[in-house]
Amino acid sequence: MKSVQPLAISILSSFLFLLSSCTSQEIDPLPRSTLVPFFTSTPSPISVTGTPQTPDGVVAAETPLPTPTPFSYTIQQGDTISSIALEFGVSMDDIVAANPEISPNAMSVGQVINIPSNPGNPSGEATPTPAAFIIQQVECYPTTDRGIWCFVLARNDSPDFLENVSAQVTLVDANGGTLASQTALLPLNILPPNTSLPLTVFFLPDLPPGAKPQVQVLTAIRLLSGDERYLPATVNNTLVQVNADGRSARVTGQVLLPEDATPASQVWVAGTAYDESGRVVGVRRWEWNDGLAAGGSLPFEFMISSLGRQIERVEFSVEARP
Repeated sequence: MKSVQPLAISILSSFLFLLSSCTSQEIDPLPRSTLVPFFTSTPSPISVTGTPQTPDGVVAAETPLPTPTPFSYTIQQGDTISSIALEFGVSMDDIVAANPEISPNAMSVGQVINIPSNPGNPSGEATPTPAAFIIQQVECYPTTDRGIWCFVLARNDSPDFLENVSAQVTLVDANGGTLASQTALLPLNILPPNTSLPLTVFFLPDLPPGAKPQVQVLTAIRLLSGDERYLPATVNNTLVQVNADGRSARVTGQVLLPEDATPASQVWVAGTAYDESGRVVGVRRWEWNDGLAAGGSLPFEFMISSLGRQIERVEFSVEARP
């Protein structure tokens, strides 16, 4: 009997990697060819904020869309990528893309893989209900080559960490027709308690003007207290230096790990840039893969750019793993 487990999708995204030293990496969700979306002083986003000023035709985050929650599948004896793709009605390429850490020619019985969303859900498997979180805003910024960046600001007001947070962003035309649909992901694997982080997705060119976003929550898993996969790291002594034009900022700070913690092998810091109205205008993730000892501190430094108006402030979140 084949078993389906609750989703544990991998929060691995298609961000670009910028090597800043031999031991640290920065990930910037802004393509090098489209760093500046408009050659004007005040580029305007496409917004979903839940306020009376919400543009006509924009659908709020809770509106159902024809996309079920993805799920995971446990490999059984005799399974192959092609047989799994046939059973669940998805392509082999989609399964491989959803499981970049797994070799399709070396799967083992009992291994868990991610099954991408399929609106038809031909297997009839039940889909898990995501843990509750709030979508505070959706900001989508057209780029000069007619692509679109979308930031879905998610907030976790619960006392627990959330993992595998994702949402489906669908761009529709003036008649409600679907132009494109993709999954937006966090820059970290977790959404800490009492924290906001943007889910991010980029739609490739060439999209027509006037596209509007619709958002549906897909996944969120509440972590049990004491989960040993994440360490209690904190960010301290942060400094944000905004350039004269307001369109980029240099940020520095330190990651601290308590003395009684397990040493970290990997540290990520996410920076989220906001304009004076509190709208997300940029996101960047900095990585360190050379370890951090218990009781130690780790300095970080990176640049973050705005896709919209001038940067007013930058907020930070950290993730450390053994």
